[in-house]
Amino acid sequence: MKKKHLSFLAIAAMLIASACEGNRSTATTETDSTATADHSGMEHDSAGVQHQGSMGTPMEKGGLKVYSYSNSVDYPDAKLTLNKPEKNGKVTGDSTAFEYEVKDFQLSQQTPDAGTHEHANSKEGQHIHNIVDNEPYTAHYKPTFKKAIEPGQHVVLSFLSRSYHESIKHESAYDLRVINVGNTASKAAKFDEDGQHLFYSRPKGEYKGADTKKVMLDFYLVNTTLAKDGNKVRATINGNEFILDQWLPYLVEGLPMGENTFKLELINNQGQVIPGPYNTVERKITLKQ
Repeated sequence: MKKKHLSFLAIAAMLIASACEGNRSTATTETDSTATADHSGMEHDSAGVQHQGSMGTPMEKGGLKVYSYSNSVDYPDAKLTLNKPEKNGKVTGDSTAFEYEVKDFQLSQQTPDAGTHEHANSKEGQHIHNIVDNEPYTAHYKPTFKKAIEPGQHVVLSFLSRSYHESIKHESAYDLRVINVGNTASKAAKFDEDGQHLFYSRPKGEYKGADTKKVMLDFYLVNTTLAKDGNKVRATINGNEFILDQWLPYLVEGLPMGENTFKLELINNQGQVIPGPYNTVERKITLKQ
């Protein structure tokens, strides 16, 4: 009789465990329905928007927290073509005319996940970052525009940007070229388009209110990649050094109000700056209440 009683209890326990396991499976399925991964490592949310990855491990120093993120809407087919000015072409006149062709990427519209990013976002939407000689970029929301550029030889980098100023980081989404402006003979050293280059993008200018809590650090690489055992970017923020070994956007928390200094260097595995005209750059930004 005692054996039968024990057997009944064992069966009941098994039934309860099975029911619990079924509930856990159902809960997991419901949670995963909002973001399912495909074989490429990409994720798609409930609206079908494509994302990639998530947040990186935070690095903390000097009251700052720095961490990468890779959960933005992805545009793997986005393409930027600069038709004018031509490579090594000569430009005359008071301003330089730029004419781009953009495919699989919509300028002047909000990036679908803009509302989920807790940092600065352009109300004017997605745009092109146009960088001349690694000076602060100008943002352009239409594929054609004119820009005043001093006479001489200049290096122009252009790339597609999400509405929250994060660059699209693949080969067909950028253009790099040398142009010659005006009739003045250039004394500048020839730019090596095949060399390894770092270009500064964000942060930039002035930040106010909620935009000061999380500030995005973003840069552009040409002809190089980053790795734990390879090239890296050394970011020195207000004197605090952070080593970045992934080409991703980073968020910086804990910046004080007022002036803040960002210095970026493209370094090799021995910590030496790689030769290049723009591989060391320093910028100042201002945070206000």
